[in-house]
Amino acid sequence: MAAGDDRRLDVLRAIVEDYVQTREPVGSKVLAERHALGVSSATIRNDMAVLEEGGYIAQPHTSAGRVPTDKGYRMFVDRLSSVKAFSSAEKSAIETFLAGAVDLDDVVTRAGRLLAQLTGQVAVVQYPSLRRSGLRHLELVVLGERRLLVVLITDTGRVEQRTLELTEPPDETFLVDLRTRLNVAAAGRRLKELRAALTTLAETYHPVDRDLVERIADVITETLSQESEERIVLAGTANLAQAGMRFEHALRPVLEALEEQVVLLNLLTEMAEDSAGVNVRIGRETQLAGLFETSVVTTGYGSDGDAVATIGSIGPTRMDYPGTIAAVRAVARYLSRILGS
Repeated sequence: MAAGDDRRLDVLRAIVEDYVQTREPVGSKVLAERHALGVSSATIRNDMAVLEEGGYIAQPHTSAGRVPTDKGYRMFVDRLSSVKAFSSAEKSAIETFLAGAVDLDDVVTRAGRLLAQLTGQVAVVQYPSLRRSGLRHLELVVLGERRLLVVLITDTGRVEQRTLELTEPPDETFLVDLRTRLNVAAAGRRLKELRAALTTLAETYHPVDRDLVERIADVITETLSQESEERIVLAGTANLAQAGMRFEHALRPVLEALEEQVVLLNLLTEMAEDSAGVNVRIGRETQLAGLFETSVVTTGYGSDGDAVATIGSIGPTRMDYPGTIAAVRAVARYLSRILGS
């Protein structure tokens, strides 16, 4: 399709919008009646023939109606000029619902439920990565005579605990001073900067005390280096069953693909690397056979404008793209605000 062919783009946009709403193949007569395209049915038929030849629409049956292809949806999404605007009441409801969370698990769960409700599709929320999180606060707690509990609280709300076995009872005064200095040195730093800051701090201590400082520093950096904790939460899977007729073939491959959390995580990671904003993969663009009849809409969320994880919506390729994009973007924005508060 020529980039300047605005009329045919309008015809494609009208076909997508009608098909999303009705689930019925769209004909030229219907387009002429429902949309102010400013041309006759004959001209629309000609435009549809060009669109079909270009692979943007297809004829699923012998009827005159056409449906968008993955290529057509891609053109529609790429040329979106606007997305649904949320009202002040909707924005307030989102913020209030997420702000009521009591901890990180609750925040992630609520975000998934909310997005699934807004879109009527499956919501997927990745837990904040430790590797991309900064350290908000650190506590050192004495457990018995020769055990020390290191508690890490990240700027995304994650709490991690590690235990150190000591060779001799710790000095309480020393630990109080060390905790203060560790928090000053490490607060807000990501892993890359954190290593250097902790190494510099350890070098300021007398060799007698330096071993313990270095061991604590190692615990901190090793904990934040972990990748194995990466996981996701799904919400609204039942929505796919309720809308099962939206899929051309069986629903089972989609549900099986959603159960493969490692594969799904890889997809979210790839999409995050593709774009810093909202990313949309349509049909076979997912490169996952089970999701060939779905589209995935994702964006990053985090504190201080730095994405630490991904949130998204998964539904049939025949989805409301403007509405889904707006919902994903809105929930991510307020999720970031909650984590950063």
